[in-house]
Amino acid sequence: MDEKPTITASAAEFRAALPDGGVLLALDIGTKTIGTAFCDAGWRFASPAKTLVRGKFARDKAVIEELAASRGVRGFVIGLPLNMDGSEGPRAQASRAYARNLAPLSLPILLWDERWSTQSAESAMIAQDMSRARRAERIDSHAAAVFLQGAIDALAGSLF
Repeated sequence: MDEKPTITASAAEFRAALPDGGVLLALDIGTKTIGTAFCDAGWRFASPAKTLVRGKFARDKAVIEELAASRGVRGFVIGLPLNMDGSEGPRAQASRAYARNLAPLSLPILLWDERWSTQSAESAMIAQDMSRARRAERIDSHAAAVFLQGAIDALAGSLF
């Protein structure tokens, strides 16, 4: 009998599903794009990757599966866009549904608060003197790296 993969908002539960760590793929799910970021297997640093243009889910899933396979990904971190008061609205529900749709890939999934990731990523990109056009192209993948870094910091802290 196949075991369902873990889908959780708890760092401790996700950590338990990955006792040996491993590369993680973060997904910042937008209505038009999906920002991606990866972290190293030791959960020390996150780096932005591609920004994917959203299409039909079957195509998006195939691209995500290919990205995951190419890097030996052990789990996903999906941004959970909570409201500022911590409640969940339609966008958070859409992220949860996206996570459930990725469950057939059989990798654990961590839903991670992404409330300040875009603002933080934009500030960092401005500090790097990146043009407005270039920021627009890359903001989603940089935001994914921001919330992935927060997640791996929490996960690595649970190692001890």
